[in-house]
Amino acid sequence: MSSLKQIAVGMGLAAALATSAAAQVAPRNNVTPAEKREIRRDVREVRQDRREVKQDRRELRRDIKQGDNGDIRGDRRELMQDRREVRQDKRELKRDVRQAKKP
Repeated sequence: MSSLKQIAVGMGLAAALATSAAAQVAPRNNVTPAEKREIRRDVREVRQDRREVKQDRRELRRDIKQGDNGDIRGDRRELMQDRREVRQDKRELKRDVRQAKKP
């Protein structure tokens, strides 16, 4: 066998071994079913909170048109509370996703 052939075969073998080693080192998705359920639950909560914010905005606009000051204050409080809940649920979702991705 010529030295050029030996070099080519050697390089091919080295490339095959490197590819095999790289495939074994590649990170796997080790998210457990319980973690997936938790993330889905958090996503549903964020969506629900956003729907509540939308509803509160509609009620606030309606009360502003009607000039009902007492209801306006109540609707603003509800709107602020719902926005806080959205932020809180988004933080919880991010935390759960980070936790699930940890090796």
